[in-house]
Amino acid sequence: MRRRAWLTLGAVVLGGGSVVTYAVASPSSGHSPELRPKRPVKVYDLALKSTANGKRELPRTDTEQFSMLGISWTGAGKRLHGTAQVRTHSLRTGEWTAWQDLEADVDPLQDPEAGSDARGASEPLWVGPSDGVQVQVVHKDGSTSSGLPKGLQVNLVDPGVATAAEQKQAEPAAYVAAETPSDSASPTESVTPTDSASPSDSASATPTATTSASPSTSPTATAPTAPPSTVPEPPITSRAGWGADESLSPDPSEYNADVKAVFVHHTDGTNDYACSDSAAIVRGIYAYHTQTNGWNDIGYNFLVDKCGTIFEGRKGGVDLPVLGAHTYGWNRESAGIAVLGDYTSTGASNAALASVARIAAWKLGQYNADPASTVQLKAGATQTNYFGTSFTSGSSYTFNRVSGHRDGYNTQCPGSSLYAQLPTVRAWASGPVQGLKVASVGGASLSGSTYYTKGAITVKWSTTTPGSLISRFELLVDGKVAATASGTATSAGTTLASGSHTVAVRAVHQSGRTATTTALNFVTDTTAPAFTTTPKISLRTGTVNTTAVPVTLAWKATDSAALKSVSLLSPTTATFGPTTTSSSRTVTSGTASTWSMKAYDYAGNTSTSSPSYTPVILQETSTTKSGTWTVRSSSSYLGGKSYSSGTKGASLSWTFTGRSASWVVSRASGSGQAYVYVDGVKVSTVDLKSSTTLYRQAIWTKTWSSSAKHTVKIVVVGTSGRPTVTTDGLVYIK
Repeated sequence: MRRRAWLTLGAVVLGGGSVVTYAVASPSSGHSPELRPKRPVKVYDLALKSTANGKRELPRTDTEQFSMLGISWTGAGKRLHGTAQVRTHSLRTGEWTAWQDLEADVDPLQDPEAGSDARGASEPLWVGPSDGVQVQVVHKDGSTSSGLPKGLQVNLVDPGVATAAEQKQAEPAAYVAAETPSDSASPTESVTPTDSASPSDSASATPTATTSASPSTSPTATAPTAPPSTVPEPPITSRAGWGADESLSPDPSEYNADVKAVFVHHTDGTNDYACSDSAAIVRGIYAYHTQTNGWNDIGYNFLVDKCGTIFEGRKGGVDLPVLGAHTYGWNRESAGIAVLGDYTSTGASNAALASVARIAAWKLGQYNADPASTVQLKAGATQTNYFGTSFTSGSSYTFNRVSGHRDGYNTQCPGSSLYAQLPTVRAWASGPVQGLKVASVGGASLSGSTYYTKGAITVKWSTTTPGSLISRFELLVDGKVAATASGTATSAGTTLASGSHTVAVRAVHQSGRTATTTALNFVTDTTAPAFTTTPKISLRTGTVNTTAVPVTLAWKATDSAALKSVSLLSPTTATFGPTTTSSSRTVTSGTASTWSMKAYDYAGNTSTSSPSYTPVILQETSTTKSGTWTVRSSSSYLGGKSYSSGTKGASLSWTFTGRSASWVVSRASGSGQAYVYVDGVKVSTVDLKSSTTLYRQAIWTKTWSSSAKHTVKIVVVGTSGRPTVTTDGLVYIK
């Protein structure tokens, strides 16, 4: 199935040396996603030509869709002293995008003897499936377009469809093939040059005396033996995996002597790409580098997307020191890692940073280099970097083993935000594990600075170093390994023997460096707490009702290690701290109540005690009395009645079997005093006077250690001016 699309391309030379060109492709029919076939990558070059009246135009032209673009010009050693901006027409939205800057301040070609097909070019910009473009190029000093390099082109890259996974994507292809009308000018499809340029550092013939190690020898076409690394190789998507067309790179690979450093880059463009598009983005960069720049291969050794997928870049073997074309002046002793996206104002994802750290650690580990260290690199070109530091070809300079593109060349790459993240990359790559801490402990409770357990514990931890860079975790008990877990694990368990122990977590970085948490103190306790004082209730002062008799609940619990709490389970519920031994409660009279309490220790051991008690109200009618007493009736009295007497020596006696008793009376401003006798012995004189009238008051209480038969006798004192005593009964606990 073929699809016809017309592309209209025009250009205008604006005042001040501005060149604007635009192109719009209009597809004529849809394309079913289930029929999406494989198709090769293609690059279309649209020349920016001036006419006599100052305009640049191209007639309507068939073209296929593109997803990446850049601008290029004649002469790989020339620079574009100006700004270049593009707008594209999205196939997904049907709308024009805002203007986007192209990064034109890119590394120049390092080999002046490279093939004639090599061109100067901007960085490629991923825009997603598009069918229209508009370009604006302005000379920096505002001069006419004659100040711009010759042979300006906009280069449209269709990354094609190469992998089975891409064929399954639902996104429809806007074009399958293009038909070129015989009466219109067609964009030229770039072909692989037979003498493609391979950018490489030009070494100085005159060595400069420095304190650095001897510089690496010139690159060779002979593949060296891959040295083992001190850390594991991360998973890498091969060139075949991302659909590299090897016919675009026919020249043999060249190799350095070693890898002393890695330079981190960003590819510029959007960060909104789907990770399922990453292979296509890599293919697009590959096609742009080979068919627009005229290089013999993609410039980067590795590329990483925002999801952390690592792609093999320049061919020659991921485990070998392949000469790349990524950092002008420093390619002969380094490898280049590019993160897909623009990280000028937005930081790279942790997934991407972790993968960059893994590659850096692995490549540098092949040459026993610590990613957190520095190294002397020999300059292959005389130049100035982004920070204004000058380099002289042949001289050696100190670099971080993991550096940014801007450290070696005057470019904003890898973006200020990603550059600020490079210390994190170095720390993750070098080790030890960062931010290791115990997050929580299961199967134990903390009291003070000690955890208490019955034996089985689970320790959870967290780190800021990604698990992909961690070899394993070890759970240490008393300094010895009790359990191990994978580098991506977040917890481990063990069972502690009785007694005291220390427990810590040790993280082993893939480099072998270790980090250990502060040891935690543990006590293994399998002994249940005990109630050394059985829960008991005793009567207390307060207002008495038949449904609410005031009592005090008392107990004492202890533990061999650490008591945590005591809970009241019935007849109501409450929880108390380990040092609390009493609580004021109320209970219904005449009903047996089970006072169930449970003691907990910090290890999780428990014990329960559940005694039963019954409060009983003895009305005044059940007493033995002497002297004159008058019956009073009121709903304010217990049972509706009470006895009242002002006769000196009048008495009431109650006999009962119990362990606690309280005398219940009424109080008022005219109430007098009474003597209280227990088992024939005077124990108290009680004054019933009160500024306010109160009923059913338990004003005197007595509690014994055990239940026994007792007699409580009340005697009227006959207080002058207020002799009256009104008694409402006696309550006892049996």
